[in-house]
Amino acid sequence: MKIIKIKFLLKKGPFSASSEFENILDEITKAISAVTHPEGSGQFILNPTKKGSGVLPIKKNFIRSLIGSDWRPEHRMSIASRIKPGPIDAVKKLSDGRYFSVEWETGNISSSHRALNKMAVGLLDGVLAGGILVLPSRDMYQYLTDRVGNFAEIEPYFPVWKNLRIQEGVLAVIEIEHDALSTDVPTIKKGTDGRALR
Repeated sequence: MKIIKIKFLLKKGPFSASSEFENILDEITKAISAVTHPEGSGQFILNPTKKGSGVLPIKKNFIRSLIGSDWRPEHRMSIASRIKPGPIDAVKKLSDGRYFSVEWETGNISSSHRALNKMAVGLLDGVLAGGILVLPSRDMYQYLTDRVGNFAEIEPYFPVWKNLRIQEGVLAVIEIEHDALSTDVPTIKKGTDGRALR
């Protein structure tokens, strides 16, 4: 799988310029690049069937790669705020006791907003040093589960998070895309999450 762009909404303070952050970003980008379809092909090739492929199996391969670098999956933050956000897809504990988080979008655009807001709350409360949301490009989106969140749809709202008042922290969105399209590869099986096919 390829990365189209990394958009930093926030990149402030010493941590954002540290080797620890560079290592984390490297682990995330390598985990994205390691996602392949079909398995073992060395590429991420999508069948160009509109709304044909699920997203949960893609995320699972990404998380599996991160676990190999000591990331913790499905971590629930302990925060001071009254809201109790759901678990984060994966976090890595930092040398100062805070965490860095990553979310891989499998829901709709509302889910993308919740993911960024969850990470923003973690930054405000000092639990997180940073967070990254991984989203498909608009081109990739058309071949995935109907209405899954995508980069183009969330981009107009970036000023909301850019104006977050924090002294230190990282908040970014990574836009991803398939390497190629082919009718010779199968669609990716859709998982079930409640009533939604993902």
